[in-house]
Amino acid sequence: MKVLVQNKKAFHDYIILDKFEAGIVLKGSEIKSLRNGRGNLKDSFVRIIKGEMFLLNAHISYLETTNSHFRHDETAPRKLLMHKKQIDKLFGSVSTGGMTIVPLSLYLNDKNLVKTQIALAKGKNLHDKREAIKKKEANLEAARAMARYK
Repeated sequence: MKVLVQNKKAFHDYIILDKFEAGIVLKGSEIKSLRNGRGNLKDSFVRIIKGEMFLLNAHISYLETTNSHFRHDETAPRKLLMHKKQIDKLFGSVSTGGMTIVPLSLYLNDKNLVKTQIALAKGKNLHDKREAIKKKEANLEAARAMARYK
């Protein structure tokens, strides 16, 4: 599994409750761009529209070598592929209780196909974010102290 793009902001802004794997419909030029690390999931999210899942606001840049006739739209909605039962389960969770679906990463699986890891998440409050930052800094300081004594 080779990670192509990660959404680090999602771990800061949301409490991750459950993770899922979904296929994604991409064009050839988009896959080539992702392999070169030219993607961004920072402000992206997943919506369920008419029983289908779409990845919105994901930015996949085109390469300069791509012919101008074949350039893809960088922020176009991209369809996610999952089983109908899984989509219905996610839709039930999202529609009933203040949760959202966020993409965590795009990666190549063992068969060299691009997959996306999505998560059912609940938004963090400001004090939760501050607490997470304090905990991270404390762990970093402890690691530095241990390194000094070795």
